[in-house]
Amino acid sequence: MARPINCRRVGFMPQSDYFKPRGIPLSMLEEVILTVDECEAIRLADLESLYQEQAAEKMKVSRQTFGRIIDSAHKKVAEALVQGKALKIEGGEFEMASMRKFKCSDCQHTWELPYGTGRPENCPSCKGGNIRRAEEDRGYARGVGRGQGRCCRTAQQEK
Repeated sequence: MARPINCRRVGFMPQSDYFKPRGIPLSMLEEVILTVDECEAIRLADLESLYQEQAAEKMKVSRQTFGRIIDSAHKKVAEALVQGKALKIEGGEFEMASMRKFKCSDCQHTWELPYGTGRPENCPSCKGGNIRRAEEDRGYARGVGRGQGRCCRTAQQEK
């Protein structure tokens, strides 16, 4: 019997979940499905330039599992680019970040906002605009909306 898939923690949902070659009607394209956790692995490894060990820690998986996730993601993106296929981001076994933590670089004030409310423009304490995401101690909850996948707890209860 295969080992159940561990839930992967995801810290963002892409604003666009579908990409296709320009000038080709959608009805003529094959699709490649990139899961939400694979997209998160690309974000952490390629966009944020984290080492696999650091990225795996953020996703709450082993380094070896992260390596398999990122390899699969790179192959899917390469297939879509090289073979001119559409890339659809959906599905997977993951938990979604429910709260995002921000920190003001001017006054060092930290605060949390719910996921999906947009980036704050000003610090609520000093009204300064020099704010950034505070990565440590981010809260997590189950992913909801857009049918991105099953929550790991639900998937495990089904078995």
